Amino acid sequence: MRYLSLSIGIFFCALAVNFHAQKRELDPQKLIQLSGVAVSDGTLDPIPFITVYDRTIGRGALADSYGFFSIVTYPGDSIIFNAFGFKPSTYVVPDTLVENRYSIIHLMDIDTINLREITLYPWPTKEQFDSYIINMEPYDDAIRRAQKELSGESLAMVAAKLDADGSLAYGNAYNERMSKLYTNGQLPANNLFNPYSWGKLIQDWKEGKLKRQ
Repeated sequence: MRYLSLSIGIFFCALAVNFHAQKRELDPQKLIQLSGVAVSDGTLDPIPFITVYDRTIGRGALADSYGFFSIVTYPGDSIIFNAFGFKPSTYVVPDTLVENRYSIIHLMDIDTINLREITLYPWPTKEQFDSYIINMEPYDDAIRRAQKELSGESLAMVAAKLDADGSLAYGNAYNERMSKLYTNGQLPANNLFNPYSWGKLIQDWKEGKLKRQ
């Protein structure tokens, strides 16, 4: 009998709530056009395509790409805002409104979602993974590749392909000017008659420094 009485009480309460909602829907004088924009609480950026649901009368709407929404409600209704990456929030329509239009800017808190770590491998099957492990070069790791790329030869090759910056151009111009001042009033120095330059040329030729790379 207790369960029967409880069931009958819940049934009549549901009927009363449904009758109250239908009665409110039939009263167009109290309708309110609730419009606004949903933005992030931290950056104030609009939140696109959020769901706006009136829990009191069971109606909802979807915001556009700029976070703008518009829904018909009643004073005192509870509006629930939901968006992926944000915490659900509730807004209660004021019951003291006089006009039938009301605009708001609704702030939503960012919800941190922690996902477990996932490691992706470029091998679709276990057999290909085993083949790669067997045939891999154990010493060709990231550190050794970085050392190879940062070697003197690699850096010299990269530097040869780059144009001179402002400091190098200034240094060359400065050196040329100093050379002209050093030989001012006389013929410039000619390295064809410089025995030191000839000796350095012969030494570089013996060491193979004059070969093309």
